[in-house]
Amino acid sequence: MLPDLTRPFALLRREGRDVVEVLAGTVVTVASLADIPDESLSLVPFRQVRERGFDCVDDGTPLSVLRIASRALHPLADVVACLSAVPVVLSGGAFDVSDDDYATIVAEVLRDEIGRGEGSNFVIHRVFEADVDGDPVAAALAVFRRLLERERGAYWTFVVHTGDRTLVGATPERHVSVEDGLVMMNPISGTFRHPGGVPDREAVLRFLTDRKEIDELSMVLDEELKMMATVATEGGQVVGPYLKEMAHLVHTEYLLAGRSALDVRDVLRETMFAPTVVGSPIENACRVVARHERRGRGYYGAVLALIGRDAAGRQTLDAPILIRTADISASGRLRVPVGATLVRHSTPAGEVAETHTKAAGVLAALGLGGPVEVSAPTLLAADPGVQAALVARNATLAPFWLQDHHTRALATPQLAGRRVLIVDAEDTFTGMLHHQLRVLGLDVTLRKHTDVSSVAGFDLVVLGPGPGDPRRIEEPKMAAMRAVAARLLADGTPTLAVCLGHQLLSGLLGLPLRRKANPYQGMQRDIVFFGRPAIVGFYSTFTATHPHDHFSSEYGDVELSRDPANGDVHALRGPTFAGVQFHPESVLSYDGIDLLRAMLTTLLPAAVS
Repeated sequence: MLPDLTRPFALLRREGRDVVEVLAGTVVTVASLADIPDESLSLVPFRQVRERGFDCVDDGTPLSVLRIASRALHPLADVVACLSAVPVVLSGGAFDVSDDDYATIVAEVLRDEIGRGEGSNFVIHRVFEADVDGDPVAAALAVFRRLLERERGAYWTFVVHTGDRTLVGATPERHVSVEDGLVMMNPISGTFRHPGGVPDREAVLRFLTDRKEIDELSMVLDEELKMMATVATEGGQVVGPYLKEMAHLVHTEYLLAGRSALDVRDVLRETMFAPTVVGSPIENACRVVARHERRGRGYYGAVLALIGRDAAGRQTLDAPILIRTADISASGRLRVPVGATLVRHSTPAGEVAETHTKAAGVLAALGLGGPVEVSAPTLLAADPGVQAALVARNATLAPFWLQDHHTRALATPQLAGRRVLIVDAEDTFTGMLHHQLRVLGLDVTLRKHTDVSSVAGFDLVVLGPGPGDPRRIEEPKMAAMRAVAARLLADGTPTLAVCLGHQLLSGLLGLPLRRKANPYQGMQRDIVFFGRPAIVGFYSTFTATHPHDHFSSEYGDVELSRDPANGDVHALRGPTFAGVQFHPESVLSYDGIDLLRAMLTTLLPAAVS
């Protein structure tokens, strides 16, 4: 039943199945995702994110591909019976970064990155390391058995042996899958630790209403919607949230779904990697991670990728995230990487504790976690109170993303066919803007801020969001974006500016910019938008301010929507321009699509035939 353990193999149990897939074949190393063949299982390293042009510390970890020569399905109980129950013995176990040093890194990221507008959340990892006594493959199979017996709720439980390393784990999270053209992603965030068995109901309800946990999930939901808007023809629909219950952990999760005609390798490339293990916005998060971790990630935060064809010859992809995983070298060196999601609410002590929590599941399987509940307890997901708390999370989220919608289904005749250029400032929120503008009927082009040599031929330009301090106008990105904004103002080209674009537009109009004492990163707020109450989502550390609702500029009179308590400018509008500090495209902006339509119809009056 078990394959030849001296040659490459993989054992996989996928969620909801009472069988184990046994794969065997040969292992090759390839350079890029495009080189991955069909009928293969790939170990994709984090360094592969360079294919998207993103920063990383290149540690040389290979993109290893198991070319599947044989595959079989065996009943779960039969496989468990074949696996050894001998305890795994470790020596010299410790984290590679001490608790104190990790707490210092957390404090630096909160202060220097989130506090300076570089992003809304970042994941910083550390690694539990030890030496395995005895045969590494036998040890990994023993861990696999314990995970099969004791873990629950895992998306994949697996062991993969390439010949020179063995990975074993129980990952809770699908990153991306494709079946019959349907792309699915599965953002998970929020972690509640319990000792095993049935978690305390009241404690779970407190977890479900905890602001930090809600904000974490909302932020990764937005980030994965950005990816879905890029790979799915009609964007992604949000389903959920759900409660994911594991042996010692409870998480909250959403499901995203959308249809795509892309090759599955392109889907995989455009979604590298999950914000739950990197941060947001993803491009700058990669820079921040590299800057503070200062070492490679190996396979942590990347994916296993099972690529094949279904009975009808259509491509399939199933790619779980490589977390809750032990990586054991041929010499017996064991590594268990774990990370904590840092947001504006985070504390160094809390995030140190979270890394211990996340390591606990794998360490328990290694025999280091004490007694484990192995029965199948009643789950809480069906509890009416829990279901009500989950449903309540959607009450103020944007209906646009929660409902099934089709391209141009909301098309507005006044906007139909008008040409719009979106200028990308390194935040793929522009992908969601692109999708919403297309749904409203516009003809949309997206370009990076480095590629905008001319705006001729466009009816409107959208200055997009992005990370960074808008006051540092000497920085190349800020200088380039500011130059585009100045040209648009001078030419009178209709302009809509979002977040960073809004801040730069505000500066050109003469408004002072200040850093907020408490960043609005992933914050939903009730505002008054030019006399209209609205619920919107902010991702900002900086804001323009003004003491009045109107002022005169060299480009005409400007009207402001602002916070009367402190003068923070939420939105502005003038003769040929408008700007919003919030993100109308965000899932946090309940009224986002309506506000976007209103601004566009004002900026683009009906075309003269």
